[in-house]
Amino acid sequence: MRAVPLSPETRQAALDALRDETLDILVIGGGVVGGGAALDAATRGLGVGLVEARDFASGTSSRSSKLMHGGLRYLEMLDFRLVAEALKERGLSLQKLAPHLVREVPFLYPLTHPVWERFYAGSGVALYDAMSKASGYGQDVPLHRHLTRRGARRVMPSLRKDALVGAIQYYDGQVDDARHTMFLARTAAAYGAHVATRTRVVSLLREGDRVTGARVKDLETGDEFDIRARVVLNATGVWTDETQSFAGERGQFHVRASKGVHLVVPRDRIRGDSGLILRTEKSVLFVIPWGRHWIIGTTDTDWSLSKDHPAASRSDIDYLLEHVNRVLVEPLTHDDVEGVYAGLRPLLAGEDEATSKLSREHAVSTSVKGLVVIAGGKYTTYRVMAKDAVDAAVHGMSALLDRKVPPCCTEDVPLLGADGYEALWNQRQRLAATHGVGVGRIEHLLRRYGSLITEVLELVSERPDLSAPLAGADDYLRAEVVYAATHEGARHLEDVIARRTRISIETFDRGTTVAAEVADLMGDVLGWSESQRETEVEHYLKRVEAERESQTMPDDETADAARMGAPDVVPVSHARSSA
Repeated sequence: MRAVPLSPETRQAALDALRDETLDILVIGGGVVGGGAALDAATRGLGVGLVEARDFASGTSSRSSKLMHGGLRYLEMLDFRLVAEALKERGLSLQKLAPHLVREVPFLYPLTHPVWERFYAGSGVALYDAMSKASGYGQDVPLHRHLTRRGARRVMPSLRKDALVGAIQYYDGQVDDARHTMFLARTAAAYGAHVATRTRVVSLLREGDRVTGARVKDLETGDEFDIRARVVLNATGVWTDETQSFAGERGQFHVRASKGVHLVVPRDRIRGDSGLILRTEKSVLFVIPWGRHWIIGTTDTDWSLSKDHPAASRSDIDYLLEHVNRVLVEPLTHDDVEGVYAGLRPLLAGEDEATSKLSREHAVSTSVKGLVVIAGGKYTTYRVMAKDAVDAAVHGMSALLDRKVPPCCTEDVPLLGADGYEALWNQRQRLAATHGVGVGRIEHLLRRYGSLITEVLELVSERPDLSAPLAGADDYLRAEVVYAATHEGARHLEDVIARRTRISIETFDRGTTVAAEVADLMGDVLGWSESQRETEVEHYLKRVEAERESQTMPDDETADAARMGAPDVVPVSHARSSA
């Protein structure tokens, strides 16, 4: 298996193949489940297409808490099966599938009652560790430990003395969700899947009572064409109901969107070496180490407005600051907030009106011939969701195939960048010396690209000017922007600033300072005119302005109206063809 770049040329080749071939499975949706399903199907030897209306992970899959975790709180709900499943998937990603993208992260659980809570919480965490070990993939994850108040405050000096009587420290996994999702799609492409972003499904094709494909629109050019497929797999998350309506049938289940808001603050605003998990009156609150930053989240509220751009309101931000400040010696203020992001969880609608109690299980529907719908679930269990969806698709097309389809094998299929990662990590000092880059920079690149770091470093060797960091976002090299456009499918400025990198939430200016530099680097690869470069920058600045305004609004309705003030960018070629 050889890495395939998601370049402009391979996108066009994928579109040509989608137009000309009859696929076994067409996957709609470039989030973590869609990418996982495309990889699952391709590694079974099926003909696969993957289309996404915007960018990989542009919806929910780039706006999570960045955790690969078992879901400790689901133990309290006695959902042992879900926790066991998620712990196995966490361990798989840590040890085999994506060790370059997923890593261990410690958490402190502060105790506020001296005796019974330590026994109660300690029993739960002990069970969590035991289930992790029993999964067969938790051997390298450290076990939990009990701490006194003094011991906990040595780990987290920013904790108020009166906020705890002791603590339990345990470990979970952390992932850059947007990069992980992109790697899934890129790995699927390496196994033969035809992958195309900025390709929107406008209708489903029917022959009698069977779905036989989809009509799509290339949003870069405005062209429309049909894709023929034996089965269409709808993996569109919170957009499931809308996509299901293309079939002209009511689905077997409905998806409710729950908004989760996260804040990003600089690392020096909270002194400590561990994450925190705090109880709130509604759910739990995480304080998560994130490089030179902390992520604080999340909220959990029903959302019925625009799914394309969920907005965080002033009340969301106030809620998070209020709850985290209850345990901090030095309270955080609005001025400490570097970034804010809001995402929508796709929850299976149930009888309980509280979204925090809706199911995190997933469900598969095959009520329409030729159409499989997968919804619900949680990020960590994406691979299981993908397997169940492809199993249903294979069953639905068995009469149309003249061969037997093998079972799922993705438990043994590492993502691109995983093979050789450990060896290169051990050689990081040699890599640094060879390429004239600091060891810290090499470590940063290895954790983002794994063994594909060699492709990034080749760019630097060919163009020494790309070894410089971006002005205003010096965690990232200029080479990473070029690589995003040549190898990672980035088509627009927002794709790079918000998802291939995390500049949009890791800088106080939200990436406005680097916008012009990034546009120039991308434009050279993608052949943008000066006008298109200006359009891309203007659009991004308007996006940031609209998000900032929405975050001053008192409620969801006014925040949503403010965020909608910045429309999606329209490519120059499309604008001209529509004029």
